[in-house]
Amino acid sequence: MRQLTMKSAVAVSSSLLNLKNLLIPNTRRRRLTSLTSVLLPKLSLKSITNHTAVKLLPSSATSGLRFISSSSMASSFKPEQARVPSALPLPAPPLTKFNMGLCQLSVTTDKKRNISHAKDAIEEAASKGAKLVLLSEMWNTPYTKGSFRVFAEDVDAGGDASPSTAMLSEVSKRLKITIIGGSIPEKSGGRLYNTCCVFGSDGELKAKHRKIHLFDIDIPGKITYMESRTFSAGETPTVVDTDVGRIGIGICYDIRFQELAMMYAARGAHLLCYPGAFNMTTGPLHWELLQRARATDNQLYVATCSSARDYGYCYVAWGHSSLVGPFGEIIATTEHEEAIIIAEIDYSFLEQRRSNLPLNKQRRGDLYQLVDIQRLNKQMNAAEVVHVEIGSHVKEQVTYACGEEARACEGPICRRDQTQQCFT
Repeated sequence: MRQLTMKSAVAVSSSLLNLKNLLIPNTRRRRLTSLTSVLLPKLSLKSITNHTAVKLLPSSATSGLRFISSSSMASSFKPEQARVPSALPLPAPPLTKFNMGLCQLSVTTDKKRNISHAKDAIEEAASKGAKLVLLSEMWNTPYTKGSFRVFAEDVDAGGDASPSTAMLSEVSKRLKITIIGGSIPEKSGGRLYNTCCVFGSDGELKAKHRKIHLFDIDIPGKITYMESRTFSAGETPTVVDTDVGRIGIGICYDIRFQELAMMYAARGAHLLCYPGAFNMTTGPLHWELLQRARATDNQLYVATCSSARDYGYCYVAWGHSSLVGPFGEIIATTEHEEAIIIAEIDYSFLEQRRSNLPLNKQRRGDLYQLVDIQRLNKQMNAAEVVHVEIGSHVKEQVTYACGEEARACEGPICRRDQTQQCFT
C-alpha cells in the first residue's frame, strides 16, 4: 500500500482534486477508504463537505468516507486536562446581584488623615448601596520608598500596631459589608510586604494577599522603578469566599501575569480585584487593556482601584479605576480625580457569556496545561495515608488539606487546618 506523506495531508486542495479519480474506480475505492483517517484526521465535516472537489463526486463515491464529528474532536482535545488539577465548576454565589464601590482617593503624608478619609469614603459607598468596597494600592501612604517603612503596620498583631486594618475591620462589621482593603505596607519578620487584607461582613480578616509579582521595570527616559529593593514578594495566590462571591486577589503588577488570573478562574472565582497604582507611562498604554484582557480571557468580572492623581509626588498615579464585565465591556470607570464609583455586578452574566463562548470546552488539554502547584500539592497531601497506632488499635490517619479539594476526611475531629491530622 502506498504511504501518504504529511506533505500530501497538508496540501488538502490538491489531494481532494485527485480524490475523484481515485475513488471512482472500484479497485481503488476500498484502498482509499482504509486510508481516510490517516489522510484527514482533524478536518471538520463542514470544511470537507463544502470543498468543491467533494461536491463533484457522486454519493456512491463518498459513502465510504469516515468523518470525525465536532463532539468527538472536542473529546479528543481533552479540555478538562488543560488545567491541572481540573478546573473547579463555578460555585453558586451567595447572591446574584449587588453593588460594588470603588474608592479612588487622594493620599497625603498624614497617615491619620488617610485612614479617616478612607473610612469616610467606605461609609459613603455603603450608603449608596455597595455590598463590596475596593480601595487602592497603598491608600494609607504616599507611593514613595521613604514612606513605606515609616507607614508600615504589623497586620498580624492588629490593634494599635495596625490602625489601618483595625479601621477596616470595624467599618466592615458595623456596615455589614465586605471590604477588599487595597494594599498597605506590612512589616513581618524583618521584611516589608505590599499586602491586601480582605475583611468580611463580620469584621473578621478573611484573607491576606501579599503582592506576588514585584514592579521592577526600566523604560529609559520614562520610568525606572525597583520595588524589590523595598518589598519582598508574596508566595501565595489568594482566592477567598465572601458574602458576595468567590474573589481572586492581585495587586497592581500582578495583573500583567495572565497565569495568575487563569489560576483564579480555574479555582472558581467570580470576580478578580486588583488594587493598583499604574503610572503615567504604562497607565495610558496598558491599564484598561490589561483589565479587559483578564476579564475576557477568563470570562469573569475584573475590578480595579487606583489612587487619585497627584502631581506633587515623584510617582504619579494614572487613576481610571474601573469595573469590567465578563465580555470585556467597561461597566463603569472614572478619570483621574477623586471619585467613588458605584456599579452593579450581575453574576448571571458569567454563565451566559460562557455559554456564548464555551472556551472551557474548547481548550486543548492535549497540547498545553496550566498547573496550579498549590492546589496540586494540597491534593497530594490529602491523598497521603499513613497508619498510626492508637492504644491497641491501628487507625487510618488522613491529612486534611484546607482548600477546594479539602474533603479527604470527614472524621469527628477535623480541624480544617492542613497542619493538623484527623482520624477516621
